[in-house]
Amino acid sequence: MPYHLALLGDSVFDNGAYVPAGTAVRDQLQRILGGDWKVSLFAVDGSTTADFVPQLAKVPGDATHLVISIGGNDAILNADLLGLPVSSTAEALALFGERAARFEANYRIGISAALALGLPTTVCTVYNGNLSPQEAPLARTALTLFNDAILRVAFEHGLSVLDLRLICAESSDYANPIEPSVAGGQKIAKAIVRLLAGSGDGPANARVMAR
Repeated sequence: MPYHLALLGDSVFDNGAYVPAGTAVRDQLQRILGGDWKVSLFAVDGSTTADFVPQLAKVPGDATHLVISIGGNDAILNADLLGLPVSSTAEALALFGERAARFEANYRIGISAALALGLPTTVCTVYNGNLSPQEAPLARTALTLFNDAILRVAFEHGLSVLDLRLICAESSDYANPIEPSVAGGQKIAKAIVRLLAGSGDGPANARVMAR
């Protein structure tokens, strides 16, 4: 039986505008997986959790696997928090908590809709990007709130997770501050292939017991 992998989410997968033709994540995945697999791109550059669900309507009936990377643009849209004046650390945490709760609510809606398709589903964390030395520490700290929500939802539903923070950890993995380069896309593609195969040629995958 042929397999059909659907890629959903944002420019982590829809990175064709930032790399040479034929080297986007989908293209690299298709080459590695070969003729036994079809890889379809439904991810849209710029998408957020709030507009993710319509992508699912485009997933064809012969799809066998889903991989979702969504949330990075939500984090960008909340970057204003890093410059807001506050009177205390408690006030700052409350503001971040409110935004994180809003993100989690939208993320849960999207993942619930994806799971309704009844297909093996993998989700991705939001990577740290290739930011300036001044921006990077703040962004990493703020992203933990978004990634915590992603991980908890994944654990609750027993989903596989690609931790893009570990997969794309070098500056060469990025074509600009926030999109995968050819090298980064190759790492993402290979990680997906290892996950689909159920094993890898590297260290054993971590296991999390949520119940």
